[in-house]
Parts: sequence; structure tokens; C-alpha cells
Amino acid sequence: MEEKRRLQRSNVESQTRLKAIIETAVDGIITIDSHGIMESANPAAAKIFGYSPEEMIGRNVSMLMPEPDHSLHDSYIDRYMSTGVGQIIGKGREVLGKKKTGKLFPFFLSIAEVKLEEKTIFTGIVHDITDLKKTEEALRESESRINSIIQTAVDGIITIDTRGVIEMVNPAAAKLFQYEEHELIGQKINMLMPEPDRSLHDNYMHHYHETGEKRIIGIGREVSGLKKNGMVFPLYLSISEVYLTDRKVYTGFIHDITQQKLSEERLRRYAAELERSNRELQDFAYVSSHDLQEPLRKIQAFGDRLKMKEYDKLSDQGKDYVDRMLNAASRMQNLINDLLDFSRVTSKAKPYAAVNLEKVLQEVLSDLEIMIERTGAEIKHSPLPTIDADPTQMRQLFQNLISNAIKFRKEGEKPVISVTATELQLHERLTSTPGDELVEIRIQDNGIGFDEKYLDRIFNIFQRLEGQKYEGSGIGLAIVRKIAIRHGGDITARSQPGVGTTFIVTLAKKHFS
Repeated sequence: MEEKRRLQRSNVESQTRLKAIIETAVDGIITIDSHGIMESANPAAAKIFGYSPEEMIGRNVSMLMPEPDHSLHDSYIDRYMSTGVGQIIGKGREVLGKKKTGKLFPFFLSIAEVKLEEKTIFTGIVHDITDLKKTEEALRESESRINSIIQTAVDGIITIDTRGVIEMVNPAAAKLFQYEEHELIGQKINMLMPEPDRSLHDNYMHHYHETGEKRIIGIGREVSGLKKNGMVFPLYLSISEVYLTDRKVYTGFIHDITQQKLSEERLRRYAAELERSNRELQDFAYVSSHDLQEPLRKIQAFGDRLKMKEYDKLSDQGKDYVDRMLNAASRMQNLINDLLDFSRVTSKAKPYAAVNLEKVLQEVLSDLEIMIERTGAEIKHSPLPTIDADPTQMRQLFQNLISNAIKFRKEGEKPVISVTATELQLHERLTSTPGDELVEIRIQDNGIGFDEKYLDRIFNIFQRLEGQKYEGSGIGLAIVRKIAIRHGGDITARSQPGVGTTFIVTLAKKHFS
């Protein structure tokens, strides 16, 4: 008897505990019979639907449903009771509920079937997800807005994973590199890079993952990109490191700077040429070459007549005066012609074309063949590249420098001249615009040399360090410098008296189309 009372007390306590749990639960709990009639509804359920518990108990649960579930709910139960097949019982799903006010709202419903001795009941747990759905909607709207910005952005945007595989590419980036978006997704990002970055990119990423040393992430820099057609172009790349829930990705923002780089190079060359021209203008603005031609021709003409018709009548001193006058007039004529040649470097320039410097050098050596044989000069050279250039001016450049190297030789020693070429890159990885890549040509001799304190003078017109000992007007190196500047480079020299001279000429490989 005592055992029976103990069991009854325990059962009452369990029911009380269970009722307390149900009554204080945050989620709604509703119990219905096999006909859909609500037998219980906890306060949370009543609050969720906007009713009091009394307004719900005894009524069909379909009152809490919008159409079509409102009309079809009884058939759902009948089908389950006859077939055992249910759409939600024992599974749980997201559904719509209907409040007393008629307002619809989303909730997550899970239903459990409970078989009692005398009947079967169903218990539904209702979890209001209105706020969650609002958050999801706001997130979707935010994602949509961000995606819209990405898709319509003027600059290219590409996202890669930590292996360098492209996960996202916007239309601007695809267009910039001349691909369709589907051709890039899933491919390694280094397909968009020229060498050496194409081969080294995996090493760059590995180095960053191992050391955390940033070379471009969060910094930004100018690099070169590779289009589908093989064209290399300059771009400004900034990379952001983004931590997602379970992994890390990198987003690159790509700005095409082709026009900017072209403008910068045009401006650089224009400024260099303008500075040089202004300095030269100050040096020889007073020389009016054309105005000097006419009086000089008269001096030469009357001097020639005097020598032909009256020469025998002159004293020895008079004959010497005439000879010296004609020699001076001849030198003056050569100076004027050289000055005109100097002025024509720019005014008579030809369009740029692909010029094989190896072929140019061979032609110049052929033209200087007699001079080379007479002096016993030995000329060695390494292979020379092909560049965009004015072919006539390249011949002028080599002819002036090699003839100078032969002319200014040491007495009793045959000239030995070496011509070499090296390709240079002014900035790492920038190879896509004129001026990024240069060719450096060195012409080294074993001649008389000069003191480098006169370095600036030797490239000015009519500057001669050796006076009248060697033939010439001193304008050849000025012409060479003007040609080099027009071709995106310059000239300098290294020398010591009695040791020899090395002239160093730089020329751009590519020019504006």
C-alpha cells in the first residue's frame, strides 16, 4: 500500500514538473488529437499566435494556418492515419503560421506522434523564426547589393583561395583579360600573369603562408598582367585577405593603368627632350646656320678665283694667306653641315620600325672597312637585339661611336673595340609599356681616354678635348646623345686617360604606336 502511494506521489511530481516546463517554455507547444482538435496550448504558443490558451483549446489547429494548409490540414491527418505517411511528423520543417490578426509569419514546426492507451495525439513544437528570417533577408539584400556593386564595378575584382584557384571574377576583370567568366573560374590565377610571375606565384603564396611577410597583400603595387591574346599590360593590384567562417580567401582589385603609363612615358620623354633642347638652344641659338651659308660660299668662290687666276702673281706670303683662308672656309663649311645634321635628328626623323642592331652594326663596319684596315682595328661584339628604332639614326649612332673609338687611338697601338648589349628592366615585373624595358649598349676601346671631370662637356656641340690634333667638329657625340634621348634612353661614359673609354648607350626596346 505504501509502495502504491509512493508511486502516485512520484507520478504527480513528474506531471507537475512536466507542466511547469511546458508552461514556462520559450517555444510554443500545442497538442492535438487525431481529428486536429487542440487539446492544450502553452502560454508561449498562445502568445506567438496572438490568442489566449482558452481561445485555442477545443478548436481545429487549422485556424492557425493560412491557405492552402487551412483547408487541406484535415486531409493531411486522415492520410497519415490511414497510410502512416506524413510530410512533417517526425521530421520538422519551416512553415507559415497565421496570427489572430491575420498576419502571416514563419516558424519552424516539429511534430511528434504520441500513442496513449486509449488514443493517439500529436505534439507540435513551434519556434518563431520571424527575426531569423528578417536577418536572413537583410543578409540576402546586403549580399545582393554587394554583388551588384561587384558586377557593375569598372575595375576588375577577382577572388582566389589559398591555393591560388579563382573562385569569383567580375565582368570587368574578365573583359580586361579578354576571357569569359566561366573560362577563369576554377583556374589558377597565374594564368593571368606573364613570366617570371607565372612560374613563381605559388612560391610567393607559400612564402607568405610560411612567414607572413607581405609583399603586396594590403599594400598594392604596379604589376604586369597577361591577356588571353598574349598581350602584356600594366595594372595596379591591391589584395585584401578575407577570413571566412572556415577558411581564408584573397580578393584582388585590378585597375588598368595602360593609358596612365603611356602618358607618364610620353611626359618623361618630352620633359627630357625639352630640357636638352633648351640647354642646346642657349648654347647655339646665336648660330644661324642658313644665314652663314651665303657669305661663306662667296668667300670660297672668290678665294678659288684668286687661287686660279691670280695665284702666280702673289708673293709667297700672299699664297699662304689664300691657302689658309680656303682651309678655314672649308672647316667652317663642315661645321655648318654638322650643325644642320644635329638639328635634323628630330626634324628629319623617320617613323620607328623593327631594327636589327646586329645588321646595323655589320653595315657600319662595312662602311668603315678602309679605316679599319688602315689602322688594323680589331672589333669584337656579342649578339645585338632587335628594337623599335629609326634605322638611319641607329647607323649614325654606331658609326659615330665606332669611328671615334678608332680615331682616338693610342700611337703605336692598334685599336681594340668591344661592342656588347644587355637587356635591362627599370622596375621589377613591369614590361608592358614603352620605357619599361631598355637595351644597354657598351662600346669599349683601348684608346687615349679622357678625364671624367670633362664628362658633361663631351656631349655638347663643338666641344673638343683634344684641340686640333684630331679631325672633326666635336659634334658627333652630341648627335649620338640626341638620338639616344629620342629613342627613350641616354648616353654616358666611363674613362681614364691612357686606359680607354667605354660609352654606355641606353635605348628603349618599344615605342608608342
